[in-house]
Amino acid sequence: MIEVFSYIDAIVLLLYFILILSLGFYYSQRNDDTYENYFLAGRNIPWFVVGISIFATNISSEHFIGLAGAGSMRGLAVGQFELMAIFTLLFLGWFLVPIYFKTGVITIPEFLEIIFDRRIRKFFALFSVLIYIFTKVLVSLFAAGLLFYDLFGLNIYTSSILIVLITGLYSVIGGSSAVIRTQYFQGIILILGAFIISISGFFAVGGFEGIYSKVPQEFYNMFKSINDPDYPWTGIIFGAPIIAFWYWCTDQYIVQRLLSAKSIDQARKGSLFAASLKILPIFILVFPGIFASILFPESKGDGAYSALLYSEIVPHGLKGFVIAGVLAAIMSSLAGVFNTISVLFTNDFYKIKHPEASDRKLILIGRLSTTAAVVIAILIVPLVKVITSQIYLFLQSVQSFVSPPITAVFLFGLFSKKMSAKTAIITLIVGEVIGIFRLVLQLLYDNDVILHPFLLKILEINFLHFSILLFLLCVVLIKIGNEIFKTKESATSFKIDLMIKESYQEIVLNFKRVLEVKRLNPNFVISVFIVFAIILLWSVWN
Repeated sequence: MIEVFSYIDAIVLLLYFILILSLGFYYSQRNDDTYENYFLAGRNIPWFVVGISIFATNISSEHFIGLAGAGSMRGLAVGQFELMAIFTLLFLGWFLVPIYFKTGVITIPEFLEIIFDRRIRKFFALFSVLIYIFTKVLVSLFAAGLLFYDLFGLNIYTSSILIVLITGLYSVIGGSSAVIRTQYFQGIILILGAFIISISGFFAVGGFEGIYSKVPQEFYNMFKSINDPDYPWTGIIFGAPIIAFWYWCTDQYIVQRLLSAKSIDQARKGSLFAASLKILPIFILVFPGIFASILFPESKGDGAYSALLYSEIVPHGLKGFVIAGVLAAIMSSLAGVFNTISVLFTNDFYKIKHPEASDRKLILIGRLSTTAAVVIAILIVPLVKVITSQIYLFLQSVQSFVSPPITAVFLFGLFSKKMSAKTAIITLIVGEVIGIFRLVLQLLYDNDVILHPFLLKILEINFLHFSILLFLLCVVLIKIGNEIFKTKESATSFKIDLMIKESYQEIVLNFKRVLEVKRLNPNFVISVFIVFAIILLWSVWN
């Protein structure tokens, strides 16, 4: 370790841990011990902190390891998932943020109760917790374990437990305020660290000439054939948005950052800022994988990022900063998970059963549930062995199996006045059973279990195409359910419909101002600029 990592790098890492824990405990002391302060940071977070917090919550070790690994094997196509997320963040900021704020909810399951009933609220809250544990936590720890085993020879279980314990310290005590404020700092660190290794790799391969002359041209084609096993253009255009809508618009893990903002305008600005930041992963995470495929062709795949770090392309001192950036990504995401599990359990289970509970009691329950989440994260560490190579694709495939029912129910719940709670719960149960069945098949196949030829045929369907098919099936179930289980339009659904129309009218008004060259809304200008940037990237790399 000393030959590759100097004492300067070790000091940089030590300083990082000291700063993070100091920030976490500092903001824990500033917590006023009210329900809203603990779980939503007092709804007093400015837009730039919200935006970076969303980005830091999203970017974890699987992005560093997985995006670089996928980039080293297939090029820029994996970046399409990041670009599709941007469109969804724009929708979130313009349409859904005003609705969430005006309803005054603390969690997304609580919002679903407003649309449907309490059964949906509890089902969605419980399902979300399970998904966090078996995807976000498990995949993050697995990716982190791979990296630290390659770099330091640390056992994957040892590194995972250490990271969970350190992150859990300030997550338990400080709640949302400590988590979001530390994520702001961690987001800056992870961006700077990723830039350092990206720039170092760029010069190491010989700049633009080296990039374009030493890898196949297909690496720069973001739209692949419809028969591509990983990134068919049909799956990217029609399947990836289904996953993205679930993740960015209906997942408490992300939306909780927005609900902590000072106002609708601050939350919208935060969403747009996060959308702008989502352009970065192509340049600071995918491209390093391409650099690794040139410099270290024997380390393609999930070992690509480790190979870059283990090499001498990054000077000592800066190398410690890069590792601190990876740690920041891991810890910020895990802290987000712990805090989200805490608010879901407290708000959507305990508070319902004990509506008379004081703020002090609810905060205690929140801290205990965060502690339980930390313990569970440690206990499931041995399950990381079920995860296969190509981490990022694994994560996207898992999400593609569980997201279609949620996306379908949520969209119809927002825009359809006919949908009943019974239809929603049946669609969710049937859809998730099918999705989890497909996931189990994949895990069995990846672990060399012999399957029936018919089941192998199901596995041949690309995960993005499967997501589309499952979404369409859920739409059919909803249509049938709407005919069987009639429901009357409630006053609540009328109000939500009115909120949607207000959001739509605001966008139309801003568009008219652009055409008439009147005073422009900065948020609208930023949104147009982001869309233009994506179109430009598509035109260059196609």
